[in-house]
Amino acid sequence: MLTDEMQTLIRTHTAGFVATVRADGSAAVSPKATFVVVDERTIACGNIRSPGTLANLRRHPACEICFLDPLTRKAVRVCGTGTVIAKAVASHELTRVFEEYWADFVQHMTGFMVFDLTSAELILSPAYDHGATEQELASANKAKMAAL
Repeated sequence: MLTDEMQTLIRTHTAGFVATVRADGSAAVSPKATFVVVDERTIACGNIRSPGTLANLRRHPACEICFLDPLTRKAVRVCGTGTVIAKAVASHELTRVFEEYWADFVQHMTGFMVFDLTSAELILSPAYDHGATEQELASANKAKMAAL
């Protein structure tokens, strides 16, 4: 499901915007910055300060997550279900992945949010439709950021 290109984007731009559903049915979007790719059908992030997202996932596990590369104007949007797992009962394999990528932050995590994916989509800027190349977009957007 997650292609190599999608996995690379998620591993490089680990901040994902997680959309969940509140108790009143309204949408909630929250950024999470400690994502890892577990396998081609599973991603996860560490819980550091996410009481609202945890409550939403426990009540209604359906969610959508979007990752953005602001330089190349590419995004990955995934849909699936999220499960909250306390660090004390997490599998060794899951804990190992977080220790590999987020060793400095694992001590601050109380658990993990694991997302089983049902769909994944690579989204490209309309600029690609008009002939822009990845390198051109990256160069132009680096210049914009440097000017800030």
